[in-house]
Amino acid sequence: MMLRWVLFALLVGICASVGEEKNKTAKPPASLSRGWGDTIHWVKTYEDGLSKMEKSQKPLMVIHHQEDCPHSQALKKAFVADKTVQKMAREGFIMLNVVEETGDTNLALDGYYVPRTVFVDPSKAVRNDITGRYDHLFAYGPEDMGILADNMRKAKVLLKAEL
Repeated sequence: MMLRWVLFALLVGICASVGEEKNKTAKPPASLSRGWGDTIHWVKTYEDGLSKMEKSQKPLMVIHHQEDCPHSQALKKAFVADKTVQKMAREGFIMLNVVEETGDTNLALDGYYVPRTVFVDPSKAVRNDITGRYDHLFAYGPEDMGILADNMRKAKVLLKAEL
């Protein structure tokens, strides 16, 4: 009987030490930026973005992307490298980047594709008048940072005009 208790205690000790080792080697949780700009405050969910947008009266910018998409990765690299876009994102917008669809079909006005960037105003209207230059209206490429910056300015101007 005593041997059973000793074996039980030994087994518990081994399991506990394995758990501690896993905790030491576990990666920290991924940043909400997902590499899109660590100086930008990113919200976790679309619902969080809508809530913060209503309180702040800043527009919400939603970037849909995939980690394994070369177009998304190229856009991310250009987005991070553009100081003007980074500053506007940091100061003038509620920012959300998502790799999973939100479930809100309004965010996919012309389809589910990535990368796709949409602007939502504080009335919760997705701005279908702020688009890129492609057949997929809300697509931007790495060469489109000037267009994206112009559209960010447009989103801010439209918001001020409507308030």
